[in-house]
Amino acid sequence: MKKNRAVMIVTLVALILTVTLAAAFGAGTPGSEDDPVVTKSYVDSAIETLKKSGSGGQQGAQGQWEVVCVPANTTVVGETGTQMILRSGSATAVDNGANGISDLTGGGDLRMGVAIAQNHLLLIPGSDGRGIKTAGECWVMINGGYTLR
Repeated sequence: MKKNRAVMIVTLVALILTVTLAAAFGAGTPGSEDDPVVTKSYVDSAIETLKKSGSGGQQGAQGQWEVVCVPANTTVVGETGTQMILRSGSATAVDNGANGISDLTGGGDLRMGVAIAQNHLLLIPGSDGRGIKTAGECWVMINGGYTLR
């Protein structure tokens, strides 16, 4: 009987220590500086800010594909890492004077004025003016930051 009582006391002390330590080193009290309570409008605002940061231009946060209707004679200038797919219409490559844009589907470097093939995945290697120029109205899928000029 004494042995069972000793085991029960040790178990109870261990349980109390565990609860005390968890409370002392836990996430904090809800609403405190360690665990703030925020409103839905704050979260919505923060999400919109994150979507816009990194786009540097029109829209299109990295990781999110956007279908864009690009008017005729417009240049879509991409930022570093922006991906584009020409879905309809015709367009040509715009380079930076030294290097072209990467055609990942065709496995080549497209220089100024070279026709863009539809449904080819293009990668903009740098934020230095590279992109595509539309001949007529085009539909382009864009993943990343871009500016229409």
